[in-house]
Amino acid sequence: MSRNDALRSARLRAGWRSADAAAAGLQAHGQRLLDDPHFTVSARTWRRWEGPRPGWPSEETALVLHDALGRWPEDLGFTVPPGWIRPGHHEEAGLRVTRLLDVTAAALAPGPLAPQQVDPALVDYFQSQLEGHYRADMLLGPHDLIGTLGPQYQLIDKLTRSATGETRRGLLRVGAAYAALVGWLYQDAGDLSAAAFWRGITQEAALRARDPHLIGYALVNSAQVRTDLGDGAGVVDLCEAALDDPGVVPKIRVMAMQQQAHGASLLRDRASVDRLIDGADRLLPQVTDDLPWGNACRRTPGYLEVQRATCYGRLGLGAEASALWTQVLDVVPGTARRDRGVYMARHATAAAASQEPEQAVEIAREAATIAVETGSARMRRELVTLERVMRPWQDAPVGRALAEALAPVTEGS
Repeated sequence: MSRNDALRSARLRAGWRSADAAAAGLQAHGQRLLDDPHFTVSARTWRRWEGPRPGWPSEETALVLHDALGRWPEDLGFTVPPGWIRPGHHEEAGLRVTRLLDVTAAALAPGPLAPQQVDPALVDYFQSQLEGHYRADMLLGPHDLIGTLGPQYQLIDKLTRSATGETRRGLLRVGAAYAALVGWLYQDAGDLSAAAFWRGITQEAALRARDPHLIGYALVNSAQVRTDLGDGAGVVDLCEAALDDPGVVPKIRVMAMQQQAHGASLLRDRASVDRLIDGADRLLPQVTDDLPWGNACRRTPGYLEVQRATCYGRLGLGAEASALWTQVLDVVPGTARRDRGVYMARHATAAAASQEPEQAVEIAREAATIAVETGSARMRRELVTLERVMRPWQDAPVGRALAEALAPVTEGS
């Protein structure tokens, strides 16, 4: 067949007279079903689905297609991948949303709770779990880990309400670290409202613990959300507040300076980007504290060059950003798969911005595979940015190659 007649017939039965109407209808249906305003389907994608090589939709899109048209993708002319198992029902996406909402509700449990004796050793116990969670963050998608951390935070909060003295402050400190990680996972999952909520929980716990280092950490965490919101002035304000305390450990200063550089890049201020990252680089050898949180600056290879390359890409400095990404990716371990995928997506965008579309497509292929495996909304956003930068070539063979490479990510992402 020269076209996918099965999908076309289903479209017409649904009352969608054109690919544009079908894409708009399926997008609206998916946003309602998944309670996800970011679910999108383009008319271009729908037209390809009705072509001779429709490919295979993402899992969420398959669920939406079934709910909207009453048929699974293999009955709609799509190319069935090896190992596809038809779901028994289409409630999985809704259940996932419910589970994530339950995690956030755990932070708002009404009190007071029944009092209990709290052993001070529990502070060390929860603190010892953090490093494992940070490692898991590098290996898993955000959804699975959120479900693990939520109950642990709920238990810490319950114990905090009964504890007294230094034990209480210790639990507040470790609770702030857990809340910060949950906030980051929501940010990676693309839910900035929940991320901002958990950043607020982090800051509240840090203030209650009266820990200046943790307060600075919480401010930088909030600045991260502001960066994703595109609020350069907000990022700068929060980072300057974190840097106001001359007594905070060098790690906080490094974190605040590099995040402020992101704010400067949003404000189109390259000179400040370089000044801040160069200053953070001079401080990095002084990061010797034993605090269990905020250690990405010494755990991540090429940490500050990652920030510089990201800022350069945001400033439109494609060639300079691309050169930096090449250096960074040479030292990123394979175990840091999700970070590697984000970096590759940014590298591809930088290559496209420097008029190297073939290189951009080559890099994007692996990034798209990682995005599907990890479910990272952050990575999907980077690939959407790549699509936008590649628009001058969208009708050329290299543009069609990019669309094919990104299809598993962009369809219903």
